[in-house]
Amino acid sequence: MIKLFDAHCHLQDPRIINKAPSVIKTALENGILHFAVNGVSEKDWHLVKEMSNSYPSIIPSFGIHPWFIMDKTSNWLKLLREFMDDTPCAAIGEIGLDKGSRGKTIDFTNQVETFSLQLELAKELKRPASVHCVRAFGDLLDVMKAIGPFPEGVILHSYLGSAEMVPEFAKLGAYFSFSGFLMAMKENKAKKMVKAVPFDRILLETDAPDALPKILNDSESVFLVEEEEGNDEELKEMLNHPANIQFVLAYVARLLDMSKEELADVSYRNAVRIFSYEGSKVQKD
Repeated sequence: MIKLFDAHCHLQDPRIINKAPSVIKTALENGILHFAVNGVSEKDWHLVKEMSNSYPSIIPSFGIHPWFIMDKTSNWLKLLREFMDDTPCAAIGEIGLDKGSRGKTIDFTNQVETFSLQLELAKELKRPASVHCVRAFGDLLDVMKAIGPFPEGVILHSYLGSAEMVPEFAKLGAYFSFSGFLMAMKENKAKKMVKAVPFDRILLETDAPDALPKILNDSESVFLVEEEEGNDEELKEMLNHPANIQFVLAYVARLLDMSKEELADVSYRNAVRIFSYEGSKVQKD
C-alpha cells in the first residue's frame, strides 16, 4: 500500500472531533500513517495535545491562526512556549497572514506582530512551522526574510502563491504543501506553480475538515465526515476526510507527469524529514 503523510489538518475541529477515532481508523486503513494536527487558538491547544497523547500517528502543532488573534490573552506567548516545552514532538502552527475576505476585517499590523513572534519562537526552538497565507505572499516573504532562514523548515500550507515566488521561499527553507484547494485554480496556472517546486520541497495535505477536493472522475467518490451539530440536513456541511489525500495525490501527480507511487514516496519522505527533529514521534526511515 502507498504510504501517505497528511502534512496539515484539524482533527480537533469541533465539527469532527467526536468522529476522530473512526476518521483516524479509516485514514490509517487507506495508507495515511501520520497526521500533522494544527491548533488555531489557545482554546484548542489542549485538545490537540490530548489527541497526540492518544494517537501515535498524530504530530501536534500549536499556534494562533490570524483569524483568531483577537481572541488571544495577554499571556498567550508564554502559554505557547509552555506547550512547546511540554510537548517535544510539537511543531508551531497554524500561524500566518491573511488579506482575504475574512482577514481584511482583522488589523494587519496585529497579524504581522503575532505571526512574527511565533515564527521567531519556531526558529529559536528549532521546530518547523505551518503557515497560512491568503493574498499576502509579498508580506509573508518580507517577514520570512527578516527572521530566516529556517533550516528546520516552514510549511506553506495549501500553497496557492505564484510560481515566480517559489524559489525565494524555497531558499529560506520553505516547503510547499498542496491540498484540495489546488483544484480550484486554473489548471495551467496550477501546473506551472507545482512544476516550479523542487521535488524535495513537495508535501501533500487535506486541511480536513475543510478543502474538500473536487472530483474529476464521475466514477469516484470522496470520503465524507458527517457533521453532528444541527438537525437541518440542508445546512450541514460536506466535511473533508483525511483519506481524501489520495485525490490530492492523483491530481498533483498528473500535473507533474509522475506516477502516484513516485509522488507518494517523494512527499512522504519530505514530510518525514521536516517532522523528524529532536523529540519528534516521526523517525526517519
